[in-house]
Amino acid sequence: MNSKDKQGWNFDNSYIKLPSILYSLSVPTPVSKPDLLLFNDDLAKYLGINFKNHDKEYLAQYLTGNMIIEGAQPLAQAYAGHQFGHFTKLGDGRAILLGEHINPEKIRFDIQLKGAGETQYSRRGDGRATLRSMLREYIISEAMHGLRIPTSRSLAVVTTGDEVYREQVHEGAILTRIASSHIRVGTFEYISNFLPVEILKTFQSYVIQRHYPELVDTQNPSIELLKSVMLKQIDLVIDWMRVGFIHGVMNTDNMSIAGETFDYGPCAFMNAYHPNTVFSSIDTQGRYAFGNQARIAHWNITRFAETLIPLIHDNSSEAIQMAEDVLNSFPLIYNERWTRMMMSKIGIALNINSSEEIFELIEKLLAWMIAEKADYTNTFLQLTIKEENFKGIYASDDFKVWYNEWNLVLKKLGINHEMAIETMNYYNPQFIPRNHIVEKILDEVSNDRDFTLFNQTLAALKNPYQYKVEYDFLRNTPTGSDLAYKTYCGT
Repeated sequence: MNSKDKQGWNFDNSYIKLPSILYSLSVPTPVSKPDLLLFNDDLAKYLGINFKNHDKEYLAQYLTGNMIIEGAQPLAQAYAGHQFGHFTKLGDGRAILLGEHINPEKIRFDIQLKGAGETQYSRRGDGRATLRSMLREYIISEAMHGLRIPTSRSLAVVTTGDEVYREQVHEGAILTRIASSHIRVGTFEYISNFLPVEILKTFQSYVIQRHYPELVDTQNPSIELLKSVMLKQIDLVIDWMRVGFIHGVMNTDNMSIAGETFDYGPCAFMNAYHPNTVFSSIDTQGRYAFGNQARIAHWNITRFAETLIPLIHDNSSEAIQMAEDVLNSFPLIYNERWTRMMMSKIGIALNINSSEEIFELIEKLLAWMIAEKADYTNTFLQLTIKEENFKGIYASDDFKVWYNEWNLVLKKLGINHEMAIETMNYYNPQFIPRNHIVEKILDEVSNDRDFTLFNQTLAALKNPYQYKVEYDFLRNTPTGSDLAYKTYCGT
């Protein structure tokens, strides 16, 4: 079905053409008093939709599902997943996919309402979302986009006028989430564990056509799909490591086949560097700590490989060996790309071969940062200023020793400071959404509808690699240690 309405919605819904066991038709539950709180004009323009001739009340009705956009065919997707290592059957318990929109550049996007009410997969949940959790996703997903990291995006937040009950009573809200799709490793796990292999074959063909069309005519599309998804995940996690992002809940149902960051529940950004940093209140064992994210991505990709075994080769032993050959390449590829990324963070261009000397230089800096509890973002920015302006821990003898070693390595490589600074400014953000700032925004918007800090922060994070003095508040670290800070799923 293709439908283009007067607002520019251009629905071409392909998921609904798949076997119906993969989803449940689900109409959003009406809300009592929808009120448009946030609308992303830049994203709307990119999508090619135009609501300028309509008022907020009109928009709020459509973006809560009280009224269904022409051409939409609402459904909730079925999937499963390993949550903290334990397999369970899942599905969209509070999110409803309105359909797939084609933008003016002919790019396909899922349009999803998160917090739109109960579905077949709600598992005794209320299907709703809190305003705070939807605001958090809006801020962080748009920050990730500004940081040049593949991500779902946020088109709007609409308050519902209804209360949501969690540990306490919260104001309800619905987020309009945009993604290239919501297909997960967990979607493949659902099909592999509960449905016939014919449906798995059909679904794999659909995913390849939608996300990896270059694989259609390859000799073994299944093994090539495994390779492609693995490389996407490696690059995604390396981007997270580059900016100090901690996803917080890397379950297989939160791992996009398209290689996008999504499901921003207990996510956070690291201040003081330590690989064991974890903020999620539900990650009591540190499974998804900052330094574990690559290992977990490898683990998740292994679960994905298991689902493809029947399609890789008719002989299961052959299929397992072929999959293992791909999976065994993960550590080497990741380590090479991680080293390249860290080289860029200290001003060494990607076209220069890595060496043991460069690797040791990186390791020494990280060890110093752990010892001094140095801020991850600000430490790399420190390298772009003159030594005579160093203050605090950066004026210490230990840091100056490392700084002099770094200068010697740059000189050996023929890199002058201007070249190094240009590289560092491209890969190191000037600003990140600091956890304490995000919490303050959530308080001010939720309690007082004060958008002053929100607007300042979003403006800075539209181009976080460009320094502007008025955004210096995003360089300030929280007073004392923030290790006691906790994030929550909001489910």
